[in-house]
Amino acid sequence: MSTTSETGWRGRLELRYWRDDHGHTLAHDRHEGPLRVLRRLYPEGPGICHHVIVHPPGGIVGGDRIEIDVALESGAHALVTTPGATRFYRSEGPEASQDCTVRLAGGARLEWLPLEAIAYDGCHARNGLHLALDAGAEALGWDIVALGLPEAGRPFERGVFEQSLAIEGAWLERGWMAGDDDRLLRSPLGLAGHGVVATAWFAAGSGLPAARRDALLDAARAVVERDASLGATAGCTAPHARVVVLRVLAHRVEPAMALLVAVRAAWRQAAWGLPENPPRVWRT
Repeated sequence: MSTTSETGWRGRLELRYWRDDHGHTLAHDRHEGPLRVLRRLYPEGPGICHHVIVHPPGGIVGGDRIEIDVALESGAHALVTTPGATRFYRSEGPEASQDCTVRLAGGARLEWLPLEAIAYDGCHARNGLHLALDAGAEALGWDIVALGLPEAGRPFERGVFEQSLAIEGAWLERGWMAGDDDRLLRSPLGLAGHGVVATAWFAAGSGLPAARRDALLDAARAVVERDASLGATAGCTAPHARVVVLRVLAHRVEPAMALLVAVRAAWRQAAWGLPENPPRVWRT
C-alpha cells in the first residue's frame, strides 16, 4: 500500500493490455499509493481501451515518487490520458519525480496523451518517459510543460524542472530548465520568453517507410500552417527513421494543446486510418 513519511508519497501504477480472440483490447490495472485509473472505457468500440489516470492528492511535492509501468501485448490498442494537469509544487529541497516505463509488443498501438505538467515556481522535479517498442509496434504521444503560472502572478523564477523522453534505440532527449537560466528561458536562441514547451511524437519499433514518414511530416506541417493563428510556434522533423517529432512553443497552454490535439488527429488518420475520437474527459 502507499506510504508517507518525511520524504513524501510513494505511488506505483501498473497497466496491462492484451487482445482476446474476438479482437477486444482487455486491460488490468494494479496500484499502490495515490495513483489509479478510472474504469475501462470503450467509446470507439471494444478494440481500443481508453484509460484515464487520476491522482487524488492533486499534485506532486518534494520527495514524492510516482512510477507508472505500462505493457501492451501484440494487437492491443490503448489510449491513456489524464483529467487535468499534473502539478509539481514548490519544494524545500527534495526532488519530486514521475517516471513512466512503456513496453509494446509487435502489433501493439499506444496513444500516450496526458494533459500538461505545470512546474510551479520553486519546484525541484523530474518527469520522465521511457518507451521500448518491438518491431511492428507503434505509439504516438506528447508532453506539455507549463513553466509557472505567470497569468496568476507566479512566474517560474526559481527551481528546476527536468523533462526526459527515451525511445530505445532511436531517440534520447533530456531538457533541464532552471528558473534563473535567463539564456535558456528568455534568449531568442532559447525559449524566447515562451512559458509553454511541448513535444508531440510518433514512434515505431522498426523503420518507417519513407512514404509513410513523409505522410506524417506533411500531415503535421499542414496543421501547423492551417492553425498559425492559434498563437503557437511549431516545427516538425524526423530525427530518426523510427521517429517523427513536432516541437511547439507558446505563451499559454491552450494554443499549444489545440495544436497538439489537431496533429494527433491528423497522425491517427495518416498512420492508422482512424478518426479523431478525442477522449471524453477532454470535453468535460
